[in-house]
Amino acid sequence: MNFVKLNSTDVPDSEYMSPVTLSDDWSRMARLIVLVCLASVGSVGNVFMISAVMIDDYLRKKGNTFVVNIALADFLVTGFVVPASAVVILAGIQDSLEVCRFQWFLAALCFLVSVLSIAAVAGENYLRLCCSAEANAKLTSGKITTLLVVFWSMSSLTSGLQFAPRLSFDYCTRKTPGLIPYQITVAVVFVFLPVFLTLYYFVTTYIKMKGIRIDRPNYKIPVTVKWDHSLMLTNLYSFIFFVVFWLPFGVVLAVGTVNRIPNRIFYNFAWLGISKSCINSIIYCITNRHFRGAYIKLFHYCCCKTTVSFSRRHRPEGIRPSGDVRVHIIPGYNMYCSPQRGREGQLKRCTTSRANGGDIYEL
Repeated sequence: MNFVKLNSTDVPDSEYMSPVTLSDDWSRMARLIVLVCLASVGSVGNVFMISAVMIDDYLRKKGNTFVVNIALADFLVTGFVVPASAVVILAGIQDSLEVCRFQWFLAALCFLVSVLSIAAVAGENYLRLCCSAEANAKLTSGKITTLLVVFWSMSSLTSGLQFAPRLSFDYCTRKTPGLIPYQITVAVVFVFLPVFLTLYYFVTTYIKMKGIRIDRPNYKIPVTVKWDHSLMLTNLYSFIFFVVFWLPFGVVLAVGTVNRIPNRIFYNFAWLGISKSCINSIIYCITNRHFRGAYIKLFHYCCCKTTVSFSRRHRPEGIRPSGDVRVHIIPGYNMYCSPQRGREGQLKRCTTSRANGGDIYEL
């Protein structure tokens, strides 16, 4: 492995900043703590976000596959890109060209996948809320799978081509041949067009839903439509934060093709965009009650080891199913009835006096 001083061309030492280990103005311990916190919170949050779609009755629908795809891309960033810098700091290595290029390849790949997936989320929300059931049914599971394969394939190819000689700028060494057709094509096809489509679908959906409330004030909107509208707003908030975090680096990158940008500004804005992957799950938790409820269940199940009910029946809000099954992780933790003895490891059933007559089991 080669270790060199990255982005060192015509750069005074006072302006130098490593794209891997960040600024030397911070102590190694401070940088390590920040990176570990980002990686830990982001990785756990993205795992919770993916799991929430799998366990919640409402969230478990084919259209939310695109939301899971965004969380998966974010997980690659929080699980590999950010920890790689922490490992380099722990090893006491100042700069590693191979690690830097690995980080940027994965960050660029996940950025492109996220942009395309956000556009797909906006389009799916438009179909669900503004189009007929027949039109929404045309978005089959097979088509969604094909789109996901196309997203990852095109993004991987595009991210890999940036390392071809004189085809694109070099993120690690800050060497660039100037504004060339490759950069223009990527910016138009993978950034501007998806962002425009995302804005169009979100704004159109919001206006039509607001128009229904104005034109038909006495119409009682079904609860499932309210939930879909709430999830659409959550997706919109996530998109807004995505633009806020990545737009500064996009502007700096565009200006940097014609004018010299200090390395500290360039890499600080790059890491600002990368940190978006660490908070996306938190945005969904704060702004959507279904994700928040699923997070709470997952937290109790994984951390507190208390009773958790994962219902598989669609039901009106506030009504508990009469046939729910509860599983206690800790033997003898049953608060509803006394444990019954049986063979070791056997699932034991006990009698309950609850009004709804639900069955309770212990492991």
